[in-house]
Amino acid sequence: MASTGHHAGSYRDGRGRNETPEERADRRWGELLQELRVTQTGVQILFGFLLTVVFQPGFDGLGDADRRIYVLTVMLGAAATGALIGPVSIHRFLTGRRLKPQTVEWAARLTIVGLFLLLCTMASALLLILRVVTSDGLALWLVGGMVVWFAVCWFLLPVWARLASAEE
Repeated sequence: MASTGHHAGSYRDGRGRNETPEERADRRWGELLQELRVTQTGVQILFGFLLTVVFQPGFDGLGDADRRIYVLTVMLGAAATGALIGPVSIHRFLTGRRLKPQTVEWAARLTIVGLFLLLCTMASALLLILRVVTSDGLALWLVGGMVVWFAVCWFLLPVWARLASAEE
């Protein structure tokens, strides 16, 4: 029997990829790591900055509402950091257990949660900063506009592209 050049049990989606489930999981894991490098750097810088705010001289002048927003922002930043570092822990604990495809799925879902938490952290941080430099009403509008922008860039465009490609 002549070989077709395909691996036994290979995955073919009709769009040119010819890889086994393990090869696909390896590729997807590498892609996910690259994405995580970008988001982890951003969330860690933001979180580090947030941790220093409490030690700045102007912090004592914040009112109760702004202090509550600050606490919420720090907690959201910590949660986003945990979610975006979590895939590394998942991978480390499951390496060698023949669960690579499942590991990639779990890590990808945790990354999406991390992106949502990062959006919330950014919104909360913006609210705190903009309340200090503008009026409360203007701050809410500006933050609302940025939340919509982040949601479009991080969630709506990818979902739209996914749906549009499924229709082809």
